[in-house]
Amino acid sequence: MQKLLTSPQMRLADAFTIANEPVSSISLMERAVHAFVASFVQEVTDLSANIAVFCGKGNNGGDGLGIARLLSNSGYVHITAYIINFSDKQSNDFSENLKHLEQTGCEILTLNQAAGAKVVVADVVIDAILGSGLNKPLTEDYAVLAEIINAFPARVYAVDVPTGFPSEGIIPENYNGVKAYKTICFQRPKINFFFPESAAATEHYEVVDIGLNEAFIDSQDSEIYLLEEKDMHSILIPRKPFSHKGTYGHALIIAGNTTTMGAAILSSMACLHAGAGLTTACIPHSGLVALNTVLPEVMALPRDEYTRIEDASKYQAIAIGCGMGVSAENAGLLYSLIAAGRPLVIDADALNMLAENPELIKQLPKNSILTPHMKEFDRLFGYHHDWWSRVQTAIAKARELQVVIVLKNQYTFICAPDLKVYINPTGTPAMAQGGMGDVLTGIIAAFVAQNYAAVDAAILACYVHGKSGDDLASGRFVVTAAQLAENVSRTIKQIL
Repeated sequence: MQKLLTSPQMRLADAFTIANEPVSSISLMERAVHAFVASFVQEVTDLSANIAVFCGKGNNGGDGLGIARLLSNSGYVHITAYIINFSDKQSNDFSENLKHLEQTGCEILTLNQAAGAKVVVADVVIDAILGSGLNKPLTEDYAVLAEIINAFPARVYAVDVPTGFPSEGIIPENYNGVKAYKTICFQRPKINFFFPESAAATEHYEVVDIGLNEAFIDSQDSEIYLLEEKDMHSILIPRKPFSHKGTYGHALIIAGNTTTMGAAILSSMACLHAGAGLTTACIPHSGLVALNTVLPEVMALPRDEYTRIEDASKYQAIAIGCGMGVSAENAGLLYSLIAAGRPLVIDADALNMLAENPELIKQLPKNSILTPHMKEFDRLFGYHHDWWSRVQTAIAKARELQVVIVLKNQYTFICAPDLKVYINPTGTPAMAQGGMGDVLTGIIAAFVAQNYAAVDAAILACYVHGKSGDDLASGRFVVTAAQLAENVSRTIKQIL
């Protein structure tokens, strides 16, 4: 997994690499320039395209000047570098790269005011105005320039970070920076790329390696990690000879209601395909025919208003909430399971019932796994105006309650009791379909039943869930929850 750093920490990594490789600052910048261009030319293949490179006078602008030079030397014939002269200061590396660019014959123009950009004609814009150090909204000419660039019909590529976008911390509600089609960033993605608000600043991002010292990056004080497939290799355990259904645990899925049996079937199906040795669905009597017809491998525990789980210890995993409905009877069942002290996987209506009884939240068994989406999370822990604050609360609550919180979104944040945060990168908008949360709950329950630690079960489940969708989406516009659940076993095998 990759440790993610703040922008000040990344600047330390630059400095450490320069001092200890050793490599000069301008040579490290040249690496970044080459890495950016190698990615850029794969997408912008028209050598006659009008490319406007907007360069501030710091090191981000120095990158821009180097990019203009390399593109010019690579056969792009209509490149103009615009020097953003809103400040007297300029970095040494900017000055050095300006000298190199002047030797190419590339057109270089100076903008002393933002209004000068209104006459720019471009098919493609490269944003190298301000780097990652900014932590407040743009003002004055910078704000005006961003507005002008955003009005261009051109596709915008940002160098490392879009101008005006904070790399970490709260993203302003009314973002006024450059809106990029794609950001090509160096060595690590910015932490804020994983929050939904980042969509206002960049549609896509790509990370390119510039050879920063990885040992130094790993030594930095950060508890935020981006998951990789190789991490799954180290967690997943292959099935061994002479193992049997008892080896892989018994999962109980308490889900479904009269009109929501699909949730119970989907979560049970996912649990089955993710490898639980035995799966029992605790469902209303009305759902027995549907369950037996669709999933004959799953046992049933009929649920009525007086149901109690007499012996919770017979199950290695208990998941509760998917499509269950909110009622006094269901709340009583949830409360009895919490009182039994067994870790639970808690989703959907079970989370909503918890939110109605805040004191009960404090009694959650240790190592339980909560899987809220944004609205469910805010019902549990209070309204949050932004995602940065929401994740900070999730980190604190995971530690306080000694539970794992799986905060779901396109990039899911898995917050562990030891304050570590794991960001899951798999998944696709093709999965924007009902029932996906039910499937994730079933996968988590299956891994818990197979005796994976709570954090590992959550990590594996989120990664497998998203990757199963990714694999299916290559040939589909949308992926349904049932298709995804049935594909889970293939995805696990592929990873192994």
